[in-house]
Amino acid sequence: MGGTTQGSTAPLDAAAAAKAAFAAVEGKPFPEDVFTAPRLRWAVVGTGVIANQMAQSLALAGRTLSGVQNRTLAKAHAFAAAYGVARVYDSFEELCQDPTIDAVYVTTPHNTHIRYLRAALAAGKHVLCEKSITLNSAELAEARGLAEANGVVLMDATTILHMPLYRELARRASAGEFGRMNLAQVSFGSYKEYGDLTNRFYNPALAGGALLDIGVYALSIMRLFMAGQPTEVVSLGNLASTGVDEAGGIVCRNAEGQLGVISLTLHSKQPKRAVISFDRCYVEVAEYPRADAATITWTSDGRRETVSAGTEAYALCYEVADLERAVAGDKAARALLDTASDVMDLMTDLRRAWGVTYPEER
Repeated sequence: MGGTTQGSTAPLDAAAAAKAAFAAVEGKPFPEDVFTAPRLRWAVVGTGVIANQMAQSLALAGRTLSGVQNRTLAKAHAFAAAYGVARVYDSFEELCQDPTIDAVYVTTPHNTHIRYLRAALAAGKHVLCEKSITLNSAELAEARGLAEANGVVLMDATTILHMPLYRELARRASAGEFGRMNLAQVSFGSYKEYGDLTNRFYNPALAGGALLDIGVYALSIMRLFMAGQPTEVVSLGNLASTGVDEAGGIVCRNAEGQLGVISLTLHSKQPKRAVISFDRCYVEVAEYPRADAATITWTSDGRRETVSAGTEAYALCYEVADLERAVAGDKAARALLDTASDVMDLMTDLRRAWGVTYPEER
């Protein structure tokens, strides 16, 4: 089990949590049921924290990336040396022209994603793109159209969509075991200093703000358990001095009458906690972005059940595995982008209501 258990201390940040998760599986055999589709040859764009985590996660499975490209060539060479990556590209165009690369993992800032998506998809590469997959719904619709036109797979790397825990919970919910889903209450709060407002959290030139950085997780877990896309949304958003959204309170309702209540903030710590309430039980998930365990409390007798599925340390491996399954024709894996599109529609509408516009959108 990963994440946080009762009586333990939660990691201070995402990087510390990932480090702890990797340490927990060190020396253990990698599960045989993660990668079930034909293996693709992968290259990564960007060499930041998440790219390093992907290389470390794949190493647990005995896999390596085949190529790396970064704006700063020296960083690309250092990354390649650290993780045994065979090829360093001088430009993204060179990467796209390499026939030995099947899939590209995009880890650059949000506002650069569409540029890389256009080039990679047009070149016939499958793409796994970090959250937020695009800035807005129009960009995502364009990227989806390019993927379809070129016969390749586009996938959103938001971990909620790929963790086995949610697949298992969704299976049980769809089977009717929990009864009707009524309410999702989801919170996510981080404390980011105001000292440097040019950082990616508060800088509009880097598509900063709570929604694209942390709200995508909260909205994804809500949407995953709703029968249909919310059609009514009311919200309040507080903006930082730079004009990006710093905090938000969101209430959603769909045609089925299911509610979602979400709280987000970049300047106050609050638990990453999701509670999904059904007729017969409620499901609690702590540290939910990469969770591998949940607690079900049954309405009839108060009995508590622990559900475990997957392993936190393999979160990014599950993303790669889902894209490879989608390429092999798995319909469930291909449908994950529909959920991501619904979430993007919500985020686009929310930013519009709050008056948050990025330079690329003006």
